[in-house]
Formats: sequence, C-alpha cells, structure tokens
Amino acid sequence: MSGGVDSSVTAALLQEQGYDVIGMTMQIWDYSSFTAENGESFGSCCSLDDVYDARRVAESLNIPFYVINFEEDFQRHVIDNFCDEYFAGRTPNPCVLCNQVLKFELLLRKALELEADFMATGHYAQILQRDAQLALVKGIDESKDQSYFLFTLTPEQMAKTLFPLGGMTKEEVRAHALRFKLRVAEKAESQDICFVPDGNYVRFIEAERGADRKNGEIVHRSGKVLGQHQGIYRYTVGQRKGLGLSWTEPLYVVGIDADCNQVIVGEKHLLSRGDFELHRCLWNIPVPQEPLQVECRIRYRHQPVAATVTPLPDGGASILFHQPQKGITPGQAAVFYHGDRVIGGGWIA
Repeated sequence: MSGGVDSSVTAALLQEQGYDVIGMTMQIWDYSSFTAENGESFGSCCSLDDVYDARRVAESLNIPFYVINFEEDFQRHVIDNFCDEYFAGRTPNPCVLCNQVLKFELLLRKALELEADFMATGHYAQILQRDAQLALVKGIDESKDQSYFLFTLTPEQMAKTLFPLGGMTKEEVRAHALRFKLRVAEKAESQDICFVPDGNYVRFIEAERGADRKNGEIVHRSGKVLGQHQGIYRYTVGQRKGLGLSWTEPLYVVGIDADCNQVIVGEKHLLSRGDFELHRCLWNIPVPQEPLQVECRIRYRHQPVAATVTPLPDGGASILFHQPQKGITPGQAAVFYHGDRVIGGGWIA
C-alpha cells in the first residue's frame, strides 16, 4: 500500500472478494527535510505523508498494517545505481529497478514470511495464462499500462502476485474508491521520481555525491570542440536545452563518452537510429535461438514499434527497428512485446 488510490482500491477490492488482507508499505526514502531551491517542501510517491495515508486506509478497512523499512536497500540498489549510471554517461530508469528489487524480491519475500499466499499491488498490468504458462500482459487502460516497468518479473514471482486493477480503467478505479469511501479517492497522482520530487536530478546527484564537477569538452559529431561542460551527469541523449552553444542549426546531445569525459552533440537527424544493443536481457519465454519479430518499447511513453531481436551469446541482444526511432538512450530499458504480452527486455547499452 503506497498511500495512493490504486493500492488502496486494490486492498478494498480483495477484502470485498473474501481475501484475508493485510497492508504493507515500504518506507524507502525519507525526504522530510528535502526542500526545493525556493524553500518549498515536497510530498511525493512513497513519502511519509503517503505512509500516513496508507495507514489510515488500512484502519478504515480494519486490516493489519505493517511498515517495512527498506531505506538501506533502496539506497544501495536504487539511489547508488542512479548516481553511478549518470556518472557513467547513461540515463537510468530507477522505477524498473525499484519494482525488480524492492517490490518483487524484498517485499514479496517479507509477504511470504508473514505467511501470505499472494502479494497484490495497484499496478495496471495483468498476469494471465498464455500457452499453458503465466504471462505478463498489458493493462487494458493503454494510458495507464505499467507492464513496461515489470518486464523483470519471473514465473515464480508472477505465481505469487495479483494485479486486481489490470482489467480496469483509471476512471473505474476512482469510482470504486468513492464507493468504498476511501479517504484517498480524489488524491492526485505523482508523476515524478519519488526521490527527486522537484525534478532537479542534477541537484540531487550533487547532494548525494558532492558538487565536484569534472569539467570536459562538448564536441560536435564532426570532432570540433564547441564548448565546455561541468559534468557529463548533467546531460542525457536527446537533450537540447542548456547546451549554451552557437551553431548554424539547433544541436542536441547525441551521445556521451564517459571514458573521454565528452558530451557529443549533433543535428536532430542524428537522434534517429535503427539498431542498438542490449545487455542483461531477461526473457518471459524460452530464450529464442533465432532472430525474433517483436514490438519494442524503449521508454515508458514510447509506442511499441516493429523490431527484430537477435539474442547474443553474452546474454544481451541486438535490436533492429524496422523504422529508425528517436530517443534510444543508454541506461533505459527496452521491452519486447508480442501483441499485449511482455516476452522480455533488457538494458540499452
């Protein structure tokens, strides 16, 4: 229970269906002292206010409630990785990692230790039987589908997981919240990374790792040095704003060379690519022995597009889009679909 409407409705629906429900909330990040540069304090997903809301909902449902402190695990697995990836010239996706490690490894283990039969969450995704096995399937509400963030789920985890909201729209979920008279029925959603609630990830990284900026060169794709930067962690592929460069046409970040401490810029057409490689691939089907035709999504809001995936001996894969795509960003997840079914994914190299 995160304190939001989705997980609260999940608990209420399962209780209504006859399940013996307990509530569990992860305390992962305490930013009660976090303030923006203008002095404004923040609340966000997984904040202490959300823990309070989750507790109040559990009380209203008359179910047991547990707060599990995962702050050290979150720091080690998510925060440290987030900073490390930016310093390596990549753009991380902490939500995928949080789901993989915190929710479906550590929290699921805690639930089983409490002798629960299943762990249920408010994700908009479905676990269905396909080809005589459990499959991760998109939620029916395309605007809310969260299957992209869950591609790391194993068959064993899916067997112990319930997604009661996967067959509903957001409007239906809010209607249930009103029907159950939940205090969070009208609560707004958080769209930000929970530990960077003001969106200023550069300030967050410098607060975590210090503001010792490693200056370097901003280099045009042709090799011409155009300027200086104050740390490659300040840039991500596709970025246009904040470059401070003068050129005959708009320039974008088209690559980051961490070894040479260089930010590579170029014209807009250079952002489109047809092929790239993944590492650390995970499959929800037997690992293909031949190239496979899939639809591939390279970020959460990216519409899946036709691609050919060829598994590599090192556990990675090469991807060939049938039409070049913009925004292929190292560090992000690429997820493969067959129709509405997730069949695998990996991390863009």
